[in-house]
Amino acid sequence: MHTKNNAHVRRGILALALSALALPFSASAAEVELLNVSYDVARELYKEINPAFIAEYKKTTGEDVSIKQSHGGSSKQARSVADGLEASVVTMNQANDIDMLADRGLVAKDWAKKFPNNAAPYYSTMVFLVRKGNPKGIKNWDDLAKPGVKVVIPNPKTAGNGRYTYLAAWGSVIKKGGTEAQARDLVTRIFKNVPILDAGGRAATTTFTQRQIGDALVTFENEVQMVRSEFGDNFELVYPAMSILAESPVAVVDKVVDRRGVRKQATAYLNFLYSEQGQTIGAKHYLRPRSQTVYKKFEKNYKPIALFSVDEVFGGWKAAQKKHFDDGGEFDKIYQTK
Repeated sequence: MHTKNNAHVRRGILALALSALALPFSASAAEVELLNVSYDVARELYKEINPAFIAEYKKTTGEDVSIKQSHGGSSKQARSVADGLEASVVTMNQANDIDMLADRGLVAKDWAKKFPNNAAPYYSTMVFLVRKGNPKGIKNWDDLAKPGVKVVIPNPKTAGNGRYTYLAAWGSVIKKGGTEAQARDLVTRIFKNVPILDAGGRAATTTFTQRQIGDALVTFENEVQMVRSEFGDNFELVYPAMSILAESPVAVVDKVVDRRGVRKQATAYLNFLYSEQGQTIGAKHYLRPRSQTVYKKFEKNYKPIALFSVDEVFGGWKAAQKKHFDDGGEFDKIYQTK
């Protein structure tokens, strides 16, 4: 009888073990972890966004979530995701990088319609950081092309802000009624003045501020403001007469979130960027928020500037990429002649 009872218990334990093995993986069985693959100069932003979202999500759902970050040049980061980096979400600085992931089937084709404002919760523009007193008198795009001026710009092949800088300079000529040949000439002369092409925006900032290379750094308005708040009076901010609309688009990486069972959390994370709290954190980091209420609170941080879009001047990111940044495109021709 004793042996029979033991056999019965063993069968019961075996059945429980087999039923546990048969249970489908559930993200809620353990703390959910998201990976946000982002661009170079968004580090400080997400250091503040992440704990705020984690606390809010816990408060509203009772669930724990953790978030890991990966940062680098925007295009380089997108290629890492395409090559297998397990991003739950991507938060980039140009639509082109997310389009590439959509073409690979990792992100929805209509990703830009999944969240408000073309799935870009914040925007910025390209401005100049110059040394105190602006000794080279740099005020506009053509001043960057003058002989004897050294300009620090990250590589447009790997960094979104390098790409935006190139397009802003080119577009500034077109918007004033100039020709494509005149635009090419200006951009060629600017890049002849670039002493080093760093891979990402943060590396370019380090080159200018800490390695003391260059007379001007061209980068996002929010990056320039952060440098000024950190280094005080060593630098001055210069707004050109016009510049480019630099949106910061976001997307859920469908293949990863569905495989890991974290779509709900990933979507909530990106929606948080549009909340009043998320918009306020973005504004504190000098990004221009979409919320008009939040924008008005931080209005003193944003100088009015005429902005043109990539769509307006270049026919969209895909056309701009093909013409200017693909291998053998305009940028390669320009830089090879340096």
